[in-house]
Amino acid sequence: MKILVLSQYFWPENFRINDLVIGLKERGHSVEVLTGIPNYPHGKYFHGYSALNKSREIYNGITVHRAPMSPRGSGSGFRLALNFISFALFSSIFGPIFCRKRYDIIFVYEPSPITVAIPAIIMKIFTSAPIVFWMQDLWPESLSATDAIRSKTVLKLVELLVRLIYKGCDRILIQSEAFKPSIIHQGGEPDRIFYYPNSADSLYQPVPFPSDCVEKSLVPDGFRVVFAGNIGAAQDFQSIISAADMLKHHKDIHWIILGDGRMSNWVQSEADKRGLSDTFHLLGSYPSEAMPRFFALSDVLLVTLKKEPIFALTIPSKIQSYLACAKPIVAALDGEGARIIDEAGAGITCPAQNPAALSSAVMRVYDMTQQERDDLGANGRKYFENHFERELLLERLIVYLSGLKSEARE
Repeated sequence: MKILVLSQYFWPENFRINDLVIGLKERGHSVEVLTGIPNYPHGKYFHGYSALNKSREIYNGITVHRAPMSPRGSGSGFRLALNFISFALFSSIFGPIFCRKRYDIIFVYEPSPITVAIPAIIMKIFTSAPIVFWMQDLWPESLSATDAIRSKTVLKLVELLVRLIYKGCDRILIQSEAFKPSIIHQGGEPDRIFYYPNSADSLYQPVPFPSDCVEKSLVPDGFRVVFAGNIGAAQDFQSIISAADMLKHHKDIHWIILGDGRMSNWVQSEADKRGLSDTFHLLGSYPSEAMPRFFALSDVLLVTLKKEPIFALTIPSKIQSYLACAKPIVAALDGEGARIIDEAGAGITCPAQNPAALSSAVMRVYDMTQQERDDLGANGRKYFENHFERELLLERLIVYLSGLKSEARE
């Protein structure tokens, strides 16, 4: 198949779509990517990139076309809106110029924003290729849940846009089964909606590490609670810091935060204000290749989300990576994410936005024997292999894409 992948985010930014594209190419499919200029999560163009250069690159033998766009800056509402709109606009303009081939499928990756589908619909007009829309996030629900937009009028306009996008897509793939009712409510046709969860890059697996590995020198000795990912409003760092504060008398319990985001400065300031410098550590961002080693050094991996109806429907993508690395998990969230951890027998779950429950869950793992922790990790790895393993999901995706290609030809 000839597949055009459309994503606002792509290598060298660290997103799931990078590995999926490689997987499609490994299976003999012709893949091209239409994306933007890398600027996530720091809000400025990566070194060597600008609006005027590198409009075409090669990534692992895959042609990557880059449309101009405004960087997200500090993540303020205005800068984010400009970032989203500029990518949708310039990709719609430059896409038909850059991507002139005949494609069998246009595959859209949407972790947010949903406006990434606009250039796909434009490309569909020029190529007649059907659109497969892989949804990681629900709009407009996620906008209101994170207080990104409070105006009811604007949210209504976004809802109208969402309905038009769903109507223009030939297949909608959802990372959580719980997304389906919302999509149907917004006009998505039930027979076009298919469950397609995230996997994890093949590098996510249990790994041995030498005693002198770089990652070991970056984390303190003791019981390590490791969080990896975006530091934003959705991740409820208020509860994480409050739980760390409740347990700060346990000097051997260390909270290790790997990642970056628009709340990073607030998190550091709040930790300093509470006197957590000995037990709460923001280490910044590291490449995905380093994550399995950091996870191997952990005693428990942490995933959190705010208490919002939309987040109860979501499966945070870090859950798959955590399960794959065979470490026990503490999950302070509701709904689908917690259900998976419980069903897998991979760790301890507790309600979202409840610092006391989170601190108690961490202590439960802290009080376990090493064998009990290892058993939780093994349970998680087994569940990953049965439900989220990369090769299994790639084969399922190819069946979806091939079926749609055949329908489009009829």
